[in-house]
Amino acid sequence: MHLYQHYSLTRIVLRRAGVLVVGLLALPFMLFRRDRARFYSYLHRIWLKTSSQPVWLAQSEAAGCDFY
Repeated sequence: MHLYQHYSLTRIVLRRAGVLVVGLLALPFMLFRRDRARFYSYLHRIWLKTSSQPVWLAQSEAAGCDFY
């Protein structure tokens, strides 16, 4: 039984294309803001999301196998 729904390839590609468009459109405005790191960190989390599982949980599960 899967707890989280994996997104289709189409949804992932559309999400990443949206991140690119938003990131590029926001670039001229974000160059002069102090909180640009937080904004682009948020876009990075959206880029990485491939299922309904939270990104932080997926990354912590993936990092767990590095220690064993």
